[in-house]
Amino acid sequence: ASGAIKMNYDLIIKNGAIIDGSGAARFNADIGIKNGIITTVGSVDGDATETIDAKGQVVTPGFIDGHTHMDAQISWDPLGTCSVWHGITTVVMGNCGFTLAPCAAKDKHLVVRNLERAEDISGAAMEAGIDWTWETYPQYLDALEKLPKGINYSGYVGHSALRTYAMGERAFTDEANEADMAIMKKELADSIRAGAIGFSTSRTRNHQTPQGLPVSSRLATWDEVKELVGVMSELDAGIFEIASEEAGRSPEAQREYQVRLRDLAVESGRPVTWGMFSARRAPDIWPPYFDLLNETAELGGTMFAQVHSRALNVMMSFETRLPFDKFPVWKEFRELPLAEQKAGLQDPAMRARLVESANASHQEGKAVGAEMRRPDYNWLLVMDTIEGPHKTVADIAEEMHMDPVDAMIEIVLQHDMKVFFRQPLFNENQDHVLEMMRHPRSVVTFSDSGAHVSQIMDSSLQTHVLSHWVREENAFTLEEAIKMITHDTGSAWGFDDRGLIKEGMAADINVFDPDTINPLMPEVKHDLPTGARRLVQKAEGISATIVNGVVLMRDGEHTGTYPGKLLRGPLAETL
Repeated sequence: ASGAIKMNYDLIIKNGAIIDGSGAARFNADIGIKNGIITTVGSVDGDATETIDAKGQVVTPGFIDGHTHMDAQISWDPLGTCSVWHGITTVVMGNCGFTLAPCAAKDKHLVVRNLERAEDISGAAMEAGIDWTWETYPQYLDALEKLPKGINYSGYVGHSALRTYAMGERAFTDEANEADMAIMKKELADSIRAGAIGFSTSRTRNHQTPQGLPVSSRLATWDEVKELVGVMSELDAGIFEIASEEAGRSPEAQREYQVRLRDLAVESGRPVTWGMFSARRAPDIWPPYFDLLNETAELGGTMFAQVHSRALNVMMSFETRLPFDKFPVWKEFRELPLAEQKAGLQDPAMRARLVESANASHQEGKAVGAEMRRPDYNWLLVMDTIEGPHKTVADIAEEMHMDPVDAMIEIVLQHDMKVFFRQPLFNENQDHVLEMMRHPRSVVTFSDSGAHVSQIMDSSLQTHVLSHWVREENAFTLEEAIKMITHDTGSAWGFDDRGLIKEGMAADINVFDPDTINPLMPEVKHDLPTGARRLVQKAEGISATIVNGVVLMRDGEHTGTYPGKLLRGPLAETL
């Protein structure tokens, strides 16, 4: 809007360069906010309870993350870390079939069994940190509504939880019968009507229980999946998210799975979404999935891919986990306090024993997901800076004329035991990453925040887009990048009142310096319930994050407010 408007505001943001999320060029304007809504964009004349001077900075919509697992964490972390430190104002949780509801308190061990190994969330932390007051998913949403929240949350209802709710222990061994299906379909319908944003499942081998068995959703037939998605079709509401089957490297098997996905999207009329990565061991697998996106659209279906903005890295350190932790000598050594481990590494005899054991052949269980695995030293990188480039352990060992394990020990001692090694699992080729990010039917998200808490740290995907792909590589303009992580993600998940700076929209806003915004180095904290550890990562360069018109963060520090909301799906909004 143009022209001066005299009124009283809760918050005015003055003198900033507005990047509104639409992809349009930035423009200079002030923003007036009242009752959590952007009421004026232009020349703002009036009084305000609070004013932010954004001179020299950009003002953008809050960032939206469509793939998190913050279902448990929201119970003990009202602020929403680490996401909130990176300008995230809205998240979608309940991905991959893993939710805390439907489930009665007496059966919560079944839900914990699905989550504990598959998503690396401490069972003890969940036991201590969650006040389990619900049984059904609608009751769970009501419980979330009452919790203090720094940021906004939306959630799927998960297939694994639906199965254990309907079937109990049989969910881990059996196909669902007609009675089971009736229970699941009713609960799913009730969940969507109450505000679940959709239904999620997992069919990937990477999701196992602590006992090494498939999580419960993996016991479902494809017909069961289709029938449940059909519930959303009948309601004409809800998104279907799937952690995909491994179809192997056979083009025929891959195509059979892709056709099933395509037909499900077309026949159900519901949006279908899944994550996709490149892999150096099978670099030709991902492109046909992006062709599938276009093919589905041509047939009238909606399908979009969730993509990363960098390699998916397993993080290793002496403060957390190492690939050798279960080996002889190492097992006892790694149970010592860190200071005693440091002393041991400085003892030539102990060091030699550790190197010998690390290089010996051992009987090892198969690692799944982001679990530790025997390292490939040509791809094990020393993360001594955030921006890189990072040298491989193999190259450093060659320079030092050392065995790679010995070189790792030397590097750790040089950094006083506090250094991370990163092993890319996927997306090793950054040209592939860029191509996937640029695809018109992909969205840049998939942080997995709240899960894999001691294994990976990807809450910084959005700040990485801005620091690396915009500032360092010039692969996107800032306007293009902001659209990708605000309006594009918001539109994909149906957050029609968020993701744009526009009059009438919810006032979720970031104010930051595009020249300095940057993720910082990850750290190890023991701040989960029961003192369990997790990786945390903050950012610099963001001067303010505003949620629903209230300043939540100033210069990386919490203001003490909790303005976040539960964002219920469209059927709940019409009740």
